[in-house]
Amino acid sequence: MEQFLENAKSASRVLATMSGSERNRILREMAQALRNNTTNIIAANTIDMQIALDTNLSSSLKERLMLDAKRIDNMAVAIEEIAALKDPVGRVIEGWVTDANLKIEKVSIPIGVVGIIYESRPNVTSDTAALCFKSSNGCVLKGGKEAEHSNNAIAQVLQNVLTDNALPKELIALLPDSSREGVAKLIRMDKYVDLIVPRGGEALIQFVSQNASVPVVKHDKGLCHTYIDKDANINNAIAIALNAKVQRPGVCNAMETLLIDAAIASDILPKLKEAFDEAKTQLKGCEKTQSFIHVALASDDDFNTEYLANILNIKIVEGVMSAIEHIVRFGSGHSEAIITENISAAEQFLNSIDAACVYVNASTRFTDGGAFGFGAEVGISTNKLHARGPMGVEGLTTYKYKIYGQGQIR
Repeated sequence: MEQFLENAKSASRVLATMSGSERNRILREMAQALRNNTTNIIAANTIDMQIALDTNLSSSLKERLMLDAKRIDNMAVAIEEIAALKDPVGRVIEGWVTDANLKIEKVSIPIGVVGIIYESRPNVTSDTAALCFKSSNGCVLKGGKEAEHSNNAIAQVLQNVLTDNALPKELIALLPDSSREGVAKLIRMDKYVDLIVPRGGEALIQFVSQNASVPVVKHDKGLCHTYIDKDANINNAIAIALNAKVQRPGVCNAMETLLIDAAIASDILPKLKEAFDEAKTQLKGCEKTQSFIHVALASDDDFNTEYLANILNIKIVEGVMSAIEHIVRFGSGHSEAIITENISAAEQFLNSIDAACVYVNASTRFTDGGAFGFGAEVGISTNKLHARGPMGVEGLTTYKYKIYGQGQIR
């Protein structure tokens, strides 16, 4: 493990002297290489999908795991979009001259070696590798065992592009020991690894956070809410709520709880139920909700659950403050939304909710690197320090001060 990480650290230094245009050219080659190897990648993914079937992997995880030609092309497009972004490295963030006539520049630089631990989705392999390469970081990737064959195939394609360009393949490295013990070693190797990004289930995040000596940017669970205010446009509210839950239920930015202002509950709930019944959504509700529509009773445990499935909690609240109080109690700091035409209510919600992304009249499904214009993301950070929300190339940089003098002494 130590030798492997030492090689990754050495490889990352190679990028420090490479121009942004050269990195972009290589990224575009990676995108085309993915397209050229679509058949091989799908063949590897088919093995993973069969194992998932044999081991009764959940439907939401199988949906994340599956690759087809369209998804592989989307992976390639994401890399091309990353290549088209402004170079995040070497940017003068600010500059000034001191009283001693020292010229100081605050300049963006790569973090170094980034360890990324993730589950299920093999597209994360290419997304994160490309983001790290764009920002001149080496990466050590630890995907889930359920996607092992897919991840290996994708990494091999990207590594071949590196070696074809006389670059060390260790710039994009898969962790050789993918066991729990291997992860435990990785997150304590602060001599070689500069940042750990865990994205996955609650148990994984907790394990990494509690055991790492390497700095961690958490990509925690998404307990996302949508609040429909009494001054909402009802048609917009139904369309947004439906999209937030059913468009792709198995992802972290999908809504898990829908909050309804009591003033409009009798009018909107039957319409919402009709829409969600058509989408085959399993509904649970508070006792007040049950007085308007037929649903199972939702408990506090339900309101604290990230379903990652087509299941939705509904709760009736007494206005915007009551909605905020519920989100403060149960939210995970990921993405929250209010549907309203009332500017005061919208601003109160925006200013009171402490989450990475807070929406007015839009679906929480937009919390995504691609949707934000980042090309892709390493994950959705629920941290408050260093990076928050969709973590793109800028989140993979830090800075240093360059100081120019003419012989000054103090």
